[in-house]
Amino acid sequence: MITYRYKARDKEGKLMQGVIDADSENVVVDKLEKMGFTPIMISQAKGEVSLYPFQHLWGRVPFVDLNLFTRLLFTLSKAGLPLLVSLNSIKAQIENSVLKVVIGEVARDIEGGVKLSTALEQHPHIFNVLYVNMVKAGEVSGRLVEILERLMTLGEYEETTRLRIKAAMRYPLIVIGILVIGFLVLTTLIIPRFETLYAKHTTELPFPTKILLGLNYALTHFWWAMVVALGVALFLLIKLIRSQEGQRWWDRLKLEIPVFGSLLLQLTISRFCRVMGTLLLSGVPILQILELVSETVGNVVIADHIRNIKKSVNEGKGMLEPMRSSGIFPPVVIQMVAAGEETGRLDHLLLHVADYYDSQIDYAIKNLISLIEPLLIVIIGSAVVFMALGTFLPVWGLMDIFPGG
Repeated sequence: MITYRYKARDKEGKLMQGVIDADSENVVVDKLEKMGFTPIMISQAKGEVSLYPFQHLWGRVPFVDLNLFTRLLFTLSKAGLPLLVSLNSIKAQIENSVLKVVIGEVARDIEGGVKLSTALEQHPHIFNVLYVNMVKAGEVSGRLVEILERLMTLGEYEETTRLRIKAAMRYPLIVIGILVIGFLVLTTLIIPRFETLYAKHTTELPFPTKILLGLNYALTHFWWAMVVALGVALFLLIKLIRSQEGQRWWDRLKLEIPVFGSLLLQLTISRFCRVMGTLLLSGVPILQILELVSETVGNVVIADHIRNIKKSVNEGKGMLEPMRSSGIFPPVVIQMVAAGEETGRLDHLLLHVADYYDSQIDYAIKNLISLIEPLLIVIIGSAVVFMALGTFLPVWGLMDIFPGG
């Protein structure tokens, strides 16, 4: 990816200039034409190195940094500061190096005459379609500050939910991690000593000890093959998931996992209701909202049902019938949508449903440990019994060999 400087004229003939990251000059021309500009001059920016390729290697900007950007942009815009001044001020405060570079590029694009939504659209790895389209709706309606406030609220809600889930999963992960470490120590350091001692006698090792010794042999002699096999399996799984049918199978499987599948469905429905209610309040057309929600819901199976709803609305049949036939929307959501369509207050009622599901999700997350505790007890108990038998049965065998010892 190369950084190019450009000069162009908009539809009114006004001179625009700025920088764009692209693979070639032809790509720059395509981008400028999509923005409604007529290119005049395009040249490579010497001495300027774009970090765009490395942004994809590093992954997306952490959610907390993106929320900080939205919060600061809302605060400064509400205070009446010009957009460019706000962006430059935020760039100075943001610590994330990737986001700092992106904000600088967005500011340069805006200085060249590009709208904020168009500038953000050039960085889809950070600003998703929902974010960009909400900003675009704010620009069209003249309520950008209000839209930024709603984006900030959505972002903080999702950040809080993620933190709660991480906190709830910390205890089970620690327990399983300690169990795995204990198992590795037992099979690599303790159990092999019994094999050396038993080799001097004719007594056969107990079956659990043989299994542990077999695992020890595999770990010490074929660890490289296990690593390769694990890597190949992960590669094939990722490749499967990235395919269309594989993604559908994976998303359907996630919804069917005990405890977690129900929680995931509640999170998705809450997100659906909150995003849709927020966009309706922002004045975005319902067909565009349904398309945006289907792209950002994060589950292909649920996205298909949302597209069926969009198709029904587009045909003038409303949302109720496809929601009922989908089998994923609970009766309370369907009833609220029915009441909203009748009263014309669909936006407020959807936000009420989202608040209701937030309380349900909060309760489910708080009780997540108690829900998976029986499974943890079975796993830990089975592992402890197996390791205890593998360890103590040889000791009892030694007592039989040396009865007077």
